Amino acid sequence: MDTVFVVDDIDVNLAVVKDALEENYNVLTLPSAAGMFSLLQKITPDLILLDIEMPGMDGFAAMEKLKGNAKTANIPVMFLTASTDAAVEARGIKLGAVDFVVKPFSAPVLLNRIANHLHISELIKERTRKIELLQNGIVSVLANLVESRDEITGGHIERTSMYVKILLVAMQEQGVYAEQTRGWDVEMFVSAARMHDIGKIIVSDVILNKPGKLTDEEFALMKKHAAAGEQIIDQIAAQTDMAGDPFLENAKLAAGHHHEKWNGTGYPRGLKGEEISLQGRVMAVADVYDALVSDRPYKKAFSDEEAVNIISGDSGKHFDPKIVEVFLTVTDKFKNIRANICLR
Repeated sequence: MDTVFVVDDIDVNLAVVKDALEENYNVLTLPSAAGMFSLLQKITPDLILLDIEMPGMDGFAAMEKLKGNAKTANIPVMFLTASTDAAVEARGIKLGAVDFVVKPFSAPVLLNRIANHLHISELIKERTRKIELLQNGIVSVLANLVESRDEITGGHIERTSMYVKILLVAMQEQGVYAEQTRGWDVEMFVSAARMHDIGKIIVSDVILNKPGKLTDEEFALMKKHAAAGEQIIDQIAAQTDMAGDPFLENAKLAAGHHHEKWNGTGYPRGLKGEEISLQGRVMAVADVYDALVSDRPYKKAFSDEEAVNIISGDSGKHFDPKIVEVFLTVTDKFKNIRANICLR
């Protein structure tokens, strides 16, 4: 049975709506937007019926907050209102409401509208699921294609994507860059981060698999992979008419910024501080940690403790200090990933 939240500050309205819906839906009534957001931490409804005129946070403000959070942005919202003002309806639709129901309402009409929107919502969810499966499949094929050419860094993509997830979840829990990450879809960025080395597809196998330290000329060619990754993702966006797509934008930032350094000495553009995208700054910590704890032709793997000390020592130089602080709270989780996924 689908779950419907009914949010209204008037008890009589809550009782009327519940009476109309409870035979067909699991109805949860809430007297305020604050109560709704509290319950949303535990339950995700299939639809929200939201009154506009409420004390404290009104329906419009509540709608903006819902749409600003990736976890609640896709919940269909129908406004309940006594207003017949076209401007009110236009504002609600602009904010993302799927429908307006004017009070007093007819129970059969309300039931029919809810049923229609829930059906549409299910169709959208199924289409989204299929698109995500296709997207993840393409990403995996591309990422694995690149990694299969690089015999030195086996398992790197899988490990770094897990490190990225650990960091992002911890940042959100600790309120680090809270404003910037509040609406982030962590799973989407983790998937997009798998494309951070896609630009290596332009690098010669001879350089990728050289059994020794690269010359200055070879390293200069290797460094081109960051900008090349951006260009490849731009080409994908252009070919698929998906410019501005959040997944591709995140992938592009991970690819293009993961070798930039906080102090401006990185590449490809020498960006400094918060000129570097947050995605790139997170990716940098995950990428370098994995390189440090992995064997390379020019070095033996560092221990976890050594790697942590190196990253800590480069706080404010190579890495964003705030992200390093978060990293230092989750090093045991990084160590577990390293222990469980093959290192070369």
